[in-house]
Amino acid sequence: MAPVKFGIGQSVRRKEDDALIRGKGRYTDDHAPSDALHALMLRSPHAHATFKIDVSRACGLPGVALILTSADVAELGGLPCQFNLPDQPFTAPPYPILVRDEVRHVGDAVVFVVADTVEHARDALEAIAIEWTPLASVVGVANAVKTGAPQVWPDHAGNVLFDVSIGDKTAAGTALATAHAVAEISIVNPRIVTNYMETRAAVCEYDARRDRLTLTVGSQGSHRLREILCRSVLKMPMEKLRVICPDVGGGFGTRLFPYREYALMAVASKKLRRTIKWTAERSDHFIGDSQGRDNVTTAHMALAADGRFLGMDVDLMGDMGAYLSTFAPYIPYGGAGMLPGLYDIQAFHCRVRAVFTNTVPVDAYRGAGRPEAAYVVERLVDAAARKLGMTPDAIRRRNFISPKAMPYKTATGKVYDSGNFAAHLKRAMAIANWKEFPKRAKAAKKRGLVRGIGLASYVEVCGTMGQERADVRLDPNGDVTVLIGTQSSGQGHATAYAQIIADQFGIPPERVHMIQGDTDVVVSGLGTGGSSSIPSGGVSVERATRKLGDQLREIASEALETSAADLEISHGSVRIAGTDRSISFVDLAKRAADPAKLTANESFSSADGTYPNGTHVVEVEIDPATGKIQLVNYVVVDDFGMTLNPLLLAGQIHGGTMQGIGQALMEQAVYDTSDGQLITGTLMDYALPRAADGTSITFETHNVPCVTNPLGVKGAGEAGAIGSCPAVVNAIIDALWREYGIDHIDMPATPERVWMAIRERQRQHRL
Repeated sequence: MAPVKFGIGQSVRRKEDDALIRGKGRYTDDHAPSDALHALMLRSPHAHATFKIDVSRACGLPGVALILTSADVAELGGLPCQFNLPDQPFTAPPYPILVRDEVRHVGDAVVFVVADTVEHARDALEAIAIEWTPLASVVGVANAVKTGAPQVWPDHAGNVLFDVSIGDKTAAGTALATAHAVAEISIVNPRIVTNYMETRAAVCEYDARRDRLTLTVGSQGSHRLREILCRSVLKMPMEKLRVICPDVGGGFGTRLFPYREYALMAVASKKLRRTIKWTAERSDHFIGDSQGRDNVTTAHMALAADGRFLGMDVDLMGDMGAYLSTFAPYIPYGGAGMLPGLYDIQAFHCRVRAVFTNTVPVDAYRGAGRPEAAYVVERLVDAAARKLGMTPDAIRRRNFISPKAMPYKTATGKVYDSGNFAAHLKRAMAIANWKEFPKRAKAAKKRGLVRGIGLASYVEVCGTMGQERADVRLDPNGDVTVLIGTQSSGQGHATAYAQIIADQFGIPPERVHMIQGDTDVVVSGLGTGGSSSIPSGGVSVERATRKLGDQLREIASEALETSAADLEISHGSVRIAGTDRSISFVDLAKRAADPAKLTANESFSSADGTYPNGTHVVEVEIDPATGKIQLVNYVVVDDFGMTLNPLLLAGQIHGGTMQGIGQALMEQAVYDTSDGQLITGTLMDYALPRAADGTSITFETHNVPCVTNPLGVKGAGEAGAIGSCPAVVNAIIDALWREYGIDHIDMPATPERVWMAIRERQRQHRL
């Protein structure tokens, strides 16, 4: 069959966008039953305190329907941590749905109020009497592990959840001891607040006749959310809870897991036999939703005289916050497995410590450990180049894993199946016109500006969520519907899956429909995370479509009185190859003796994962008088194995890259070390990147098909956020090193920090 114009590899515009840009999207807050009661959460104003509570006055206020404290939900389980170390299990502290007598971070959940209006619920919150007794708190992992630091949990001495090693400590130590030179960095990967456009919201409805709850919520996966809530928290059969996910306005990992409000709404809805609605304010998001990143790392690279990497040793501390969110301990531990990066490093060791602090819990945020790892190794590689007087590209080429070495098993056990790392480095540098940079730097200096150029080459692991199932069916009108458990939050799944189906059936995207986010309709689902939707869900859709095609040919063979082997599917019909005899999908749907033949399902799991990789090249200009940084050129060349839709892919890369630029230049959740208050608790205090903070991004792919994935894809959703941070910071340091000999600055590299670093170096030179 000839290539289909909306099939795989085509830049098909997103079919979802027409409704969304016309305001016809349906988000959770748009679901507004007229009889709904409204809920609010009372959160702790203290980072660490004991308290006594009296809700009696609030209970008698007008419109108040229910007030829940810890005593009212004592039968509920806490929010579970779904990760443990394979060889050294740890015991997670309790993560209660409502705190009984001791809060451990600003924003900790204390009381849940339900009233007829939001205003009455707020009146009740203000009428609740609480007697607080503040306790000592600790902020930042470096402070938390100090001797005598305040303890977040008495059962975890020194505030350490676990202290484990990955790799071979002896081999890494020997390499460092015998090396020609050693490069060293100590860096901070700052804490981030996700700030998706749509704040979390939920509506819970109770069907008394069926004794069944329906929870409508913006999530990254309805089935996973239902399973955790029912099994671990509500302790009820899963068939008693239906979860519906409508349109979702951004996820980034932070919507992947359950939150306290969802369980409390289920309890309240059943108690009152009423519908309950809750919508988070932006301030709720800052102190009630999990935050991201927050690592402190020291790393050493053992170097040979010719620039080869002989060994790498890393000490990593990851901040967990006050409780263990669903996947939190895995983030630093799993990320450590990617620390060797794209390089042939045989002697590797990493010490990983997960540390409690009196702050909001930390969990997955776009990339979940892999951006942190790439930031460490790419900053370290640049430091190694400066140590030996080599260029950043030369030292990378010297140490890249060769394509001939594939499949390559890293020192941490990851198996890279494919890739040509030097090729995308070379192409990115060519597009960026790297050779002519000195001329541009000289011209900038004449204008009183300092110019720098930097790069980062990254690798990550994707597609490890598990088995994903897709059901593909032929509808009576000849359209095709796919039912799948992945959850789109802006990625364009409906378009991508339609292209996979179009590739086999030749029907346009408008004739393909996607059903997601409903546990009553979709059989199973892992949700969306870890860039797994296309590497796993896409393969399932492709296989199910192929299976359905075989079944349709069987039906058509009877109608056309020929062998199924002589039939081909094209443009919504089945025809005898080389003839004009055909039967339409509509007629096939009518002729099927067995309706089951009109539906097919398949599943796929990528146990080994896939390994996207690429190179970012960034050019910056710094105004030394103000410290202001301007990005003036940005190039990305990535290897995603196979491109399903170039238009969707470019959007993913642009979005992820801007998130990384935000972290590199301005984003940081800052806590007061004296009392644990979140200083950057509003959008007046927490800076987010705008279009003017970026620059035009030139994006290309240099794909090498993945040999472990049937579609050849490697995953792309997190890649932009992984390569951008180290590339931007390396460019800034390149400028500061050239002009002032400054070789370190931490994210976010704000104008103030840059200005202060320049002034300090100038002061030192005057002494």
